[in-house]
Amino acid sequence: MIEKYILRVTAGSSYDESTHVEVPVNESAPVRIKSDVADVELNVRIQDYKGLPRGSPSTSPYFSTEPHASNQDQYSISFRFTPLNPSKAEAGDSADDLALGIRAADLQFGNDFDRPIRDKLPPGFNTAMNIVKWWIDPGLDGDAYADKPYLYGPALSSFNVVSVGAGVFDESRGGLWFEEGGDERGKKIREVNSVPKESKPRMKWALSDSNKEKWIWEYGRTYGIDFFNPYLDFANLALRLPGFQLSVARYLGAEALRYVLRNKATGDVYLVVTFALYLEESINEDGTVKTANGVNGITNGHTNGHTNGHTNGHANGYTNGNHASNGIANGVETHDEDVD
Repeated sequence: MIEKYILRVTAGSSYDESTHVEVPVNESAPVRIKSDVADVELNVRIQDYKGLPRGSPSTSPYFSTEPHASNQDQYSISFRFTPLNPSKAEAGDSADDLALGIRAADLQFGNDFDRPIRDKLPPGFNTAMNIVKWWIDPGLDGDAYADKPYLYGPALSSFNVVSVGAGVFDESRGGLWFEEGGDERGKKIREVNSVPKESKPRMKWALSDSNKEKWIWEYGRTYGIDFFNPYLDFANLALRLPGFQLSVARYLGAEALRYVLRNKATGDVYLVVTFALYLEESINEDGTVKTANGVNGITNGHTNGHTNGHTNGHANGYTNGNHASNGIANGVETHDEDVD
């Protein structure tokens, strides 16, 4: 069945996919996405990749570098994030009114949908959710039964790596590379606020409301972010949680798997990365998506079955050597011609 589909990754600064750019998966050169509220440089890596653009590398040196080799990580969303002050250009704001940045409690990362899926959840959904809730951090907030389903976690406790600094560009390690900690100034900021030096302790530390109050994602400061895990297998279109496996091919279709970095308080969206499956026949030989009725093809050509998919590889790092996953797979029935 998976041979019928081809994966495409796009990214932008809003939910409007017509404004997105195609991400060159596993290429070392990052994609830059800039808006009024954030400046982002993005790498997406997927192990055993067979998607668009055609001719993309099947892997990245990133996956043979520790800790990813030992973890057997399957994908990574890695980016430089520089939040920008949206109110600087607004008249009438005094210096006292301008916030220093985004509160840790407000910056969220996760998945969401535009349409209800409550009546169309796949077999095994509740089992998957129970496993997910066992491994995830207590700060997670989600509702798969809402009119617009979502699953978000606080960014500070969700990201596997947070560097207060720009990190490095290292082609031998797949492009953007970040270590937990930061540059000299960043390490001092962490030390002053008693932020743990290592990734897992920092993720646990950030679950506390009082600790989150100590952290501000400062406007104008660049952060290095990496989010990865071994649980979402794009090569085989499967979600693999401890003791549980679910094929997600039939559930990833008209609703792409969408990762969102957003501000809970203001509604500002900083980054949207979409993973969309297309039927092979909906892709032109040059790798572009066929259009329908004159509409931009970026949102057309998804699998013909009216399917919805939602998987959040949300990691909390509670397991030794691996990172736990907040993986939801939501979906509805597909047409018979779309699946084996």
